[in-house]
Amino acid sequence: MGDLIQRKTASGQTGTAGDCVASGGGQSSIELRAAQAQTIMEKLSILTDAAKYDVACTSSGVDRKGNGRDMGSCVAAGICHSFSADGRCISLLKILMSNECVYDCKYCVNRRSNDVPRATFTPDEICELTMNFYRRNYIEGLFLSSGIINNPSYTMELMYQTLYKLRNVYRFRGYVHVKGIPGTDPMLIRQIGYLTDRMSVNLELPTAEGLEKLAPNKHRKTILTPMRQIQNGIAQGKQELALYRSAPSFVPAGQSTQMIIGATPESDYQIMSVAEGLYDKFGMKRVFYSAYVGVNEDKALPSVKAASPLLREHRLYQADWLLRFYQFRVDELLSEKHQNFNVLLDPKCDWALQHLEQFPVEINRADYRMLLRVPGIGVKSAQRICRARKSGALDFDNLKKIGVVLKRALYFITCSGKMMYRTKIEEDYITRNLLAEHERLPFDRDGMTYRQLSLFDDAQENVDLFGNGSAMSTG
Repeated sequence: MGDLIQRKTASGQTGTAGDCVASGGGQSSIELRAAQAQTIMEKLSILTDAAKYDVACTSSGVDRKGNGRDMGSCVAAGICHSFSADGRCISLLKILMSNECVYDCKYCVNRRSNDVPRATFTPDEICELTMNFYRRNYIEGLFLSSGIINNPSYTMELMYQTLYKLRNVYRFRGYVHVKGIPGTDPMLIRQIGYLTDRMSVNLELPTAEGLEKLAPNKHRKTILTPMRQIQNGIAQGKQELALYRSAPSFVPAGQSTQMIIGATPESDYQIMSVAEGLYDKFGMKRVFYSAYVGVNEDKALPSVKAASPLLREHRLYQADWLLRFYQFRVDELLSEKHQNFNVLLDPKCDWALQHLEQFPVEINRADYRMLLRVPGIGVKSAQRICRARKSGALDFDNLKKIGVVLKRALYFITCSGKMMYRTKIEEDYITRNLLAEHERLPFDRDGMTYRQLSLFDDAQENVDLFGNGSAMSTG
């Protein structure tokens, strides 16, 4: 691919990929020449499919109103979320800039040694696609990642030029999420941070040992360095906004990361400890857990035919929610002796059953922190209980109206000293009754597939939109 991509400076000279640095306002341009003439529809098909295993693409945490002149906005009502059956967000145009890659990560479908169709978008093609899909109300924003073309800085300059044009030439003010590439020039990370709403740098695997085994081109230090830069930039940006109202925002929706689960043998305890460290030390907005999908045959990987640990992924997300909103710590949920979550019960119920000495909880006296630990009581329900009991004692009918899931909570609470039914505070008894209540899982165990929902399923509509495959009009 190196001979297919050239960087031309303003003087007309061609520079090497290693010389590639950010340029203000896109004064220098990167010209991409495809090895074979590919239509934009063919590129779109290849590069949307190549992006489907990246789950870190939610679009929350920013509130930027339209100004009446430019296209799009980021107010809460302007971000339309659609989720596939396995919980992945599809409201954004989710694509790779290129699936060319100089790295050879064993788990990646786009690795250098794989014989797969390759494609690369130009910055203008991505801008035109984004604007046209936005005008048709198909999307509300853009999620942009890429394979590594030549080197990280080279690739990130392509992405910088794309965002610069999208914001300043095409006047797009909608949501943009960019995947940062470890090893990129810090100046490029800084410049892109002022153009995007969220940035994410993938941790890839929970431990440095796993990374060395499956992704020898990547190193934990080069991954954590841009994470720290983004964290410091966000903090500095908030200080500048406090002093100057017109100061530009740096990654206003925060940063996120992603770990692949199941490709290496780490326990749930190790995985959640890493996530807790990222929240505490790097101010991470979200940590995403992606169940390993076998796409490559390699002796260092689990068998391609092995079942993907979707239920395990689900339990990790539930535990992550407890860390972020329910004031739990990892050491309360797991330990060296108990290193993995119970697949039959959600982590909160499992914790409650292991700590029955703290129950039942008196609803009219328990503090907010203890209410959060009761199965069946969520954050909003706990807040409503704290407000409502100021006006009088609550009973079980009140709790049902408030939104408490009584079929789970009844084993752990009392109202004015009385339980809802006569019941035993015994682990086996409560466990049997909780298991009798079928848990609603976010996927169908029998019919689950990893097919990502697509904007382009209808072949006839593709013809109507793209004609014979030529580039879309920006009009």
